[in-house]
Amino acid sequence: MSTSAAPLGVIFDMDGVLCDSEPFIAEAARLMFERVYHLAVKKEDFMPFVGTGEDRFIGGVAEKYGVALTMPRDKETTYAIYLEIIRGKLKPLPGAVGFVRACRSRGLKTAIATSADTIKLRGNLAEIGIASGDVDAVVTGDDVKRKKPDPEIFLLAAARLGLDPARCLVVEDAPNGVRAGKAAGATCLGITSSFSAETLRQNGADFIAPDLSHVPPEATRE
Repeated sequence: MSTSAAPLGVIFDMDGVLCDSEPFIAEAARLMFERVYHLAVKKEDFMPFVGTGEDRFIGGVAEKYGVALTMPRDKETTYAIYLEIIRGKLKPLPGAVGFVRACRSRGLKTAIATSADTIKLRGNLAEIGIASGDVDAVVTGDDVKRKKPDPEIFLLAAARLGLDPARCLVVEDAPNGVRAGKAAGATCLGITSSFSAETLRQNGADFIAPDLSHVPPEATRE
């Protein structure tokens, strides 16, 4: 368990923390491979690349099957399919909207740091009902060169909040994200929406919760 000082800011990953878009993006990518390359890939093929951004998410699967992608066309096709299939179906995970707003009401600075591209972020937030005014900063995969597990995205988010990363709580659901948060010097809350508590702890999570409606009080020093 972390013994660091109480956080002054909370940095949220998006997928698997605020909403569960992984089944939708995996289905969109599967359909892209089917429509563009006439190739049947499996949803399980995408699991190793969760949280790494869509370039790697579809690129890793392409490598497995020996497919030479045409980028950015294939990613744009994947996003176009994705934005269609989430309409009216993508919902916030339990406690997500309330916890984000509760952090703001307690005076904590808040940010969203996602490896996804801006187009996916905007689509997701519109569907789940989180407005730009609900957070102080946003960082997407478009803003960084190195994706998770590199800490760049969380270092940038902390900088945009004007905080030392050591005074931030990173909320993540994937091992790559937890490792990135810890490498940035932050305390990390692991959400078990995608991976087991044991897996998240093995990658460095300081606290564990099933969702944002069950955050341990000690994670934010309530």
